[in-house]
Amino acid sequence: METAFCGRIGLSPNPVFNPKPGDKHSLCRGRCSVRGILMAVSAAAPGKGGGVLDRPVIEKTTPGRDSEFDLRKSRKMSPPYRVMLHNDNFNKREYVVQVLMKVIPGMTVDNAVNIMQEAHYNGLAVVIICAQADAEDHCTQLRGNGLLSSIEPASGGC
Repeated sequence: METAFCGRIGLSPNPVFNPKPGDKHSLCRGRCSVRGILMAVSAAAPGKGGGVLDRPVIEKTTPGRDSEFDLRKSRKMSPPYRVMLHNDNFNKREYVVQVLMKVIPGMTVDNAVNIMQEAHYNGLAVVIICAQADAEDHCTQLRGNGLLSSIEPASGGC
């Protein structure tokens, strides 16, 4: 903790707090009438917090283009959709598992096998539930790899 007497110039070694009488940032305004009062000024030691903040990065968008924040916000707020895998008699089971793992982020072998088997035995299986834009992308990619796929709103029960 550093100390400075009210009204005296140059007692504080801290260049940030070096009050002058009458200075608008000084603790004493005008003539200081109480000279016997010791005033304590706390200053953060170097390296213990404080410091200069970095300039904030402001994302500039072009007209007609949403910012990345707006895109993430809209995807989170959109209603969920189911990506459905339909059984077909053309693709081998191993190939279906490989495509599911390639197209769906975070898909494990065990989950892909379970989805493939459910579609094979029941004719239909839920692959993933996600935002509509993502569901459309996944469906398009599954179809692009030769699998039968569709999407439907996830509301109305699980």
